Amino acid sequence: MSITLKPNVDAVASNRLVGLEARFHSLVNIWKQSCPPSSSVEKLATHSAYQQIIGMGPDALVFILREMEQSPNHWFWALRAITGENPVQPANRGNLRAMAADWFAWAKLKGYQW
Repeated sequence: MSITLKPNVDAVASNRLVGLEARFHSLVNIWKQSCPPSSSVEKLATHSAYQQIIGMGPDALVFILREMEQSPNHWFWALRAITGENPVQPANRGNLRAMAADWFAWAKLKGYQW
């Protein structure tokens, strides 16, 4: 008789989430160190660390929302690339806090919690 061990699905999911969050924060640190706030949006968005965050796909959304809530930054390119959406109201373009508020409203409507 052989015994098959089944992994604790919750523990596996939790470990995966912790790993993703650690990777996200590592990439954010690299991005922020490499690109001063005065950098162009294009330079910020095309940096390899930022692109790797986009490559994390929907898994990165909650982390981006948390980061943006603590310190609004140019996460809008990543959010659009990952979601295919742009909820920013035309009147809010160029205002980081207002643009972030539009994304928070969108995320709440979609059921995201961060």
